[in-house]
This record gives sequence, C-alpha cells and structure tokens, in this order.
Amino acid sequence: MEFGVHLPLLAFRRQAFSLSRLVDYAETAEQLGFTTLCANDHLIASCPWLDSVTALAAILTKTPHMTLMTTVALPVVRGPVPLAKSLAALDVLSGGHLIAGVGPGSSPQDYSLVAIAFEERWKRFDESIQLLRSLLQRGVPPFRGQFYAGDTTRLEPFPVQEPGVPIWIGSWGSEAGLRRVARLGDGWLASAYHVTPASFVDALARLQRHLRQVGREPERFPHALGSMFYYLTEDRRQAEELLVELVSPTLGRSVELLRERLLIGTPAECAEKLTRLQAAGVQRVFLWPVEDETSQLVRFHEQVLPQLSS
Repeated sequence: MEFGVHLPLLAFRRQAFSLSRLVDYAETAEQLGFTTLCANDHLIASCPWLDSVTALAAILTKTPHMTLMTTVALPVVRGPVPLAKSLAALDVLSGGHLIAGVGPGSSPQDYSLVAIAFEERWKRFDESIQLLRSLLQRGVPPFRGQFYAGDTTRLEPFPVQEPGVPIWIGSWGSEAGLRRVARLGDGWLASAYHVTPASFVDALARLQRHLRQVGREPERFPHALGSMFYYLTEDRRQAEELLVELVSPTLGRSVELLRERLLIGTPAECAEKLTRLQAAGVQRVFLWPVEDETSQLVRFHEQVLPQLSS
C-alpha cells in the first residue's frame, strides 16, 4: 500500500497559517518517502480553509520527488477555464508531477458564494470535466455544452505531461458517480470516512464492471482513498476528545462512524484498520493529520509503517 499526505489546510482549532509551517510539513513528507502531496478545496467550511492551489504552488519546490494532487479541486465553483490555467501552471512548474483530482463539491455555501445553483452541480460538473480535458490535453477538440463552451484558442503554456494532466474523479461510491469515473476519469478518488473495507470491495467491483462496459482495462485504472484523518496516540481520552470536539463537528459525521473508519487511536489500532483496507484492495491512502502535523508524519512512519510491512 502506498501513502500520500494532505497539506494541513484546515484549521481545526482556528490556528494561524504560515508558509514556514507548510514548508516544514512538506519537506518532512518528502524526506520520509510519502509519494503524494494533496490539497483539498473549499471556499468556506466550518473552520478556516487555506486556498488549495495557492498552497500547492507555495511548496512545490520543496517536494521534487512527490506527486502533487488536488483532492479534489472544484471546477464548477472555481470555473473550469481559470482552474485549467492554474493546473497547467502547477504541472509546468513541478516538471509534470501533477494529478488533477476534481469533484463537484458538497457545500451549498461554496455555490452560493459564486452565484451558481447548487442543484445544477452535477450537470455542470460533467461538462466541466470534458472542458478541462480539452484544455489540459493536446489533441482534444474544443468542448461545447449547455453550460460551458471551449474556444479554438488554446491556453498556453501547455502542461508538461503527455498527453496531458491526468484527471481523477472523486466519488463516494454511488452508482452514478462510479459510472462517471469510468466514463470520464483517469482514476478514482474515494473518501476514507465514506467507506468501510466491505463497502470499498463492493464499490471497486462495480467500478471495474463499468470500466469494462466502456472498453477500459480495470487493472490499469488507479484509485486512492483520500481524506484519511488521523492522529496517533496511546491516550484514549485524547483520541476521544479529538473525535468528539474537533473531527465530528467539522466533518458533520457521527463520532461512532468516524471512530470506526478513521485512524485516530493507537498505532496498533490504526495499522489493523489499514491492513483491512489493504485486503479490500485499496492501493493508496492519503493521510491527513488532525494536529501536530509534522510530528504525526514522523510517528506514522516510525510506528505504523513497520507494522504493515511485517
């Protein structure tokens, strides 16, 4: 199983952000051998949320061996053309190390801020993926749909990658979502707190069936489990306080559900959960430390990874 990490863009305790904190975190992740550096996207949330694309740009020189990934960016909210311009720049400046993870977003407030009807998000999202692909890949004809229309004028500079930036699609595992991933995506990004090992097995089987139906090879189609919030501690009271006071209110999910699915607890407990996910077929997990971010990366590397490889 391969591990990446999310940039700590969510201020659970409303703490101040700083470039030095992000740089220290990114450099530690690089040194420890994590493979992917991810950034999630919201305009507003229940806690302050640092802009994802800006944050990735700020640290890309510190992670020359890591893949950068948006997990996920919101093309409908940001606008697919401005987002394509930013993603192309990230790919150029990182030397072709970008994966564009995209999703419609689940926050009505984000849509309200940009004056787009939340009810239109799915139709707009489908079109935005096709427009992004026409802008981020060479040789793709301009896209024209109900909401968006590309132009024959191409955005330059083009991405470094050939034929273009891979586009992964986020889905919690619905039938419509997995069909969309199979039809329009280059990879699938699932959500850690929306799946169990059993439900992941089912969703992966359905995705593979949809891929075959559209003439694609399931064994060559990548996936990952994102937003795996975690905190390693031997103190059960501390683990419960983090779940009850920070994570559950922020994510809007029950403590019981998150206790079952997230990696908040002892290293042995977290290793056991990851072993079950690995057995379910999960290829990659993107970790998100709730607090003490840099030291938690070190603890995971030293206390959890050895249990998985033994």
